[in-house]
Amino acid sequence: MLVVILYFRYMITPGPGILLIADPFLTDPNFNRTVVLLCEHNDKGSFGFVLNRKIEQTLDELLDNFEGFPVPVYYGGPVQTDTIHFVHRFPDLIPDSCSIGNNIYWGGNFETLSALIRNNSIDLSGIKFFVGYSGWDDGQLNSELDEKSWLTVDATRDLAFSTSPDEVWRKSLLELGGDYKMMVNFPTDPQLN
Repeated sequence: MLVVILYFRYMITPGPGILLIADPFLTDPNFNRTVVLLCEHNDKGSFGFVLNRKIEQTLDELLDNFEGFPVPVYYGGPVQTDTIHFVHRFPDLIPDSCSIGNNIYWGGNFETLSALIRNNSIDLSGIKFFVGYSGWDDGQLNSELDEKSWLTVDATRDLAFSTSPDEVWRKSLLELGGDYKMMVNFPTDPQLN
């Protein structure tokens, strides 16, 4: 019962720049112990990228024009896994970037980004690449929030770019503070308690 009470104490309305933190007991294999950076949330639906699921391939293994740049790539979600997306913190260098808040940007001119990477003219620690994305139809994410499948917190540049993938879920919960800190120790299966 304590966990249910906790959920009502801290809930940010979903929108761009918000992190969705998976409930410790969420069993969906696509989202178990994940943190999703929301890029859009409106009456047409929502989409974002899983921040803490690195895939085995690197950027140079996935795209021909990046030879010699073994940049990590993350599983953005189960939708359109044949596409590459990116978030970054360089709107002044990458035209057509969309602000999602907290000095985090989504997308932009990929040709410009490619040239910046190949010329070593951009700090790769400020860019994160994803295969696929996480998407929800209109009202679907709100239903999942009502079911307490997700907690929400404002994204930070540290959580989005600097935190180790193994630590993103835990540190996101710690960002909530208070009683949420104990959730980092919950087992994935409550029957193991």
